[in-house]
Amino acid sequence: MSRVILLIVGLNTVITVGAAVTGYLYWRPHRSSVQVQQADEASVHQDISEYIFYPIDKIVVNLPGENRENYFLLDLALQTNSKAKAATLKQIEPMLRNAVIGSLSLLKFSDLRVMPIVDLQVRLESDLRKGFTAKGLDVPFDGVLVSKLLVQ
Repeated sequence: MSRVILLIVGLNTVITVGAAVTGYLYWRPHRSSVQVQQADEASVHQDISEYIFYPIDKIVVNLPGENRENYFLLDLALQTNSKAKAATLKQIEPMLRNAVIGSLSLLKFSDLRVMPIVDLQVRLESDLRKGFTAKGLDVPFDGVLVSKLLVQ
């Protein structure tokens, strides 16, 4: 009789522990692969002092609208991590302005007006990179930031 009681207590303990482990695994918050990637990226901290931002102020693009001419004014900041690249950006600022105006003038005013800033930044960065590589030049910046935007 005591063996039967020990067997029942042992079996009951195994079932209870198994239920607790299963409940924990089922009810704990699941992390998606995006959350895991964001957590990994967040763990790699970089000091902001490593970056240099080169401003390009007052780029004006005239765009034809439905009833009148419209203009689009923006200020950019090019991000780099090297002082040598920052000096290069000053030398090639006219080429950067030309590339930005060329890229944006291909769009309709209505499309440009509703475009999210992030999409605009991605488009400008992509077009600037293409322009530099097409001319056989090294890309002297790491990122493009829109610091001011005015649509009229």
